[in-house]
Amino acid sequence: MKILVCTDGSEQSQKAMEQTAIIASGCKVDEVTILHVYDQERDNLPLYWSEESSITPEQMENLERIWEENKKERRKILTKAAEFFKEKNIQAHTMFREGHVSHTIVNVAHEGGFDMIVLGSRGLSGLKKVFLGSVSNAVIQEVENCSVLIVK
Repeated sequence: MKILVCTDGSEQSQKAMEQTAIIASGCKVDEVTILHVYDQERDNLPLYWSEESSITPEQMENLERIWEENKKERRKILTKAAEFFKEKNIQAHTMFREGHVSHTIVNVAHEGGFDMIVLGSRGLSGLKKVFLGSVSNAVIQEVENCSVLIVK
């Protein structure tokens, strides 16, 4: 069995990792891969900027610097997640991808031949009034030939 566990550093994704560790410890799991998807456009474009607005080279340089700093911070999420599995004596690989979060998760699961995707019910945006987060809901709708475990 190959498990893809998704993390964004939120409390919900920590719970997803804990469930993955339980499954990996109790079943024959061949591979655990920890995935973090960085969506530069969703996470970091300033609210005042849009495709139609003009942006100076200096502003673009500042945006690129911010994106690079944010990518470094996001990679730390993966490092921390890998340490979590190492402490549980579970070998796990890390994967960092850029792109639309739900589409990227589904594509990685399909291309990697994963049997199960594990993710939290809500991520960092965590709108409490939404029963199921937009990413987890989209993954359920889009994925084919792969089980999905949504951890609450």
